[in-house]
Amino acid sequence: MGNAENRHQGQADFPLTEKGRDQAQALGNYWKKAGTRFDYAVASPQSRAKETAETIAHALSLSLTFDPIWMERNNGKLAGLRFEEALVKFPPPDFIHLFQPIAETGESQWELYLRAGQALNSLMKLAPGRYLVISHGALLNMFMHAVMGVPPQPNFQGPRFRFSNTGFTTLVYKPENGLWNIQGHNTRPHL
Repeated sequence: MGNAENRHQGQADFPLTEKGRDQAQALGNYWKKAGTRFDYAVASPQSRAKETAETIAHALSLSLTFDPIWMERNNGKLAGLRFEEALVKFPPPDFIHLFQPIAETGESQWELYLRAGQALNSLMKLAPGRYLVISHGALLNMFMHAVMGVPPQPNFQGPRFRFSNTGFTTLVYKPENGLWNIQGHNTRPHL
């Protein structure tokens, strides 16, 4: 609902719209038809990710865990504001360093990167398998930075991994050489 209303969502807990529910169901059905299997699924407990995860898990008969480490970026005082309102209340500075909180009280780029690294580390402690993560764009962007070993840059420069709603990325980790293979990014064949 937050996207549809042009709002900064962050950790504000907006529910899915009917369109979002349909997209989640379409993804679950697509993976079921394709015979896609997962050994483990973890999701953000925020309602929009939670409902998406539950829909997909139900379609795939998959057990599901919720972990707050996968929550969206804490975007401080922007949470819930419409984009145009946020520009007036919190005009973006000309330069944003890595340690500057977003909208006075939110996570800095560095804090978000560190949390994404902790999320990655939590997955790497699990037994080898096929893992499904249902999370949010800003956190997943920094997760990809951690996977690629690319620290964030000041002023939001550097690579950016965009995630559309229900878009998915397929990664393969090779422990014998410590290398990651990105097999697809922001894939949406179900839509």
